[in-house]
Amino acid sequence: MNFWLDRLPLWVALLPLGGYFCLLGGLQLRRRPLVITGAWDGVLLGIGLSGLVAIGPLAAVQPLLGGSPWSKMILLLVYVLVVATCILFARPRLLIYNATIEQVRPLVAEIAAAVDPAVRWAGDSLALPTLGLQAHVEGRGPLRTVSVVALRTEEAGEGWNDFSRRLRRTARRLRVRPSPVGVAVVILGGLLLLAACGSAYGLL
Repeated sequence: MNFWLDRLPLWVALLPLGGYFCLLGGLQLRRRPLVITGAWDGVLLGIGLSGLVAIGPLAAVQPLLGGSPWSKMILLLVYVLVVATCILFARPRLLIYNATIEQVRPLVAEIAAAVDPAVRWAGDSLALPTLGLQAHVEGRGPLRTVSVVALRTEEAGEGWNDFSRRLRRTARRLRVRPSPVGVAVVILGGLLLLAACGSAYGLL
């Protein structure tokens, strides 16, 4: 690796961030919801922020490590480890893109009743006592993204996996309208990519 983090150009930060916004906006424009795990969501966010972290915090810390040729690699590995640690210690969750909580809650109720007839609801939280599983359904407002977060999963690893697979299959039959917010997010991502190209070619 022949570059110094404190000399990285601006486009290195803008390129992954613009790509992340374009991807996020594209998911909001689909006519069918997409269900992904919280782990994949964390990986995508980590990639999107990697450029900003490289030219910001990592570049600020690098001088403390001296002129070692391994300093850049060590800092990048530290960032990867921080992202991986955050993902590992986060609660298991599923994210449903381009869907509202009103659309997702009946699907969750249908699946929960199928896997555990003793299911109990309290607001937007549900308990599956037979599986030892508790979860909460929460929306993200204008982003039209719904999270299903596992609150307690003791002895319910396989039950959560089965619940996740069923929700993915069931969500495919749901038809939704493209989100207007998705258009704005794609435009923002496109502008960031244009700015990255302009910076790379010396136009900015």
